[in-house]
Amino acid sequence: MILINVKMPIRSDRIDEWLTAARQYAKDVSAEPGNVYFEWYRDIDNPNTFVAVECFTDAAAGAAHMATQHVANFMAIVPDLVAEQPQIVYVDSPSITGWGPMGEIKPR
Repeated sequence: MILINVKMPIRSDRIDEWLTAARQYAKDVSAEPGNVYFEWYRDIDNPNTFVAVECFTDAAAGAAHMATQHVANFMAIVPDLVAEQPQIVYVDSPSITGWGPMGEIKPR
């Protein structure tokens, strides 16, 4: 499984354009055959920062993702929307297959 987190600081005057692009991108990526999930989250302390949490089944699915037209389209417009260079965490681990229970917290 490949897990990718990308922190995207967005220009405050471009938020509306960002939201439109981000929604479409999430829809397109989520429809890919090798995508396990794709979700955007907004920073509660900085509403102009968004974090993508995306997961692909394996390296082949990740490579297929990068070759799609919607990735090319997104990469072409996002440089005009970001306030600074996005930051990424990329983990490729064949031993992880998805979400698992968190041991420290359980419902009471």
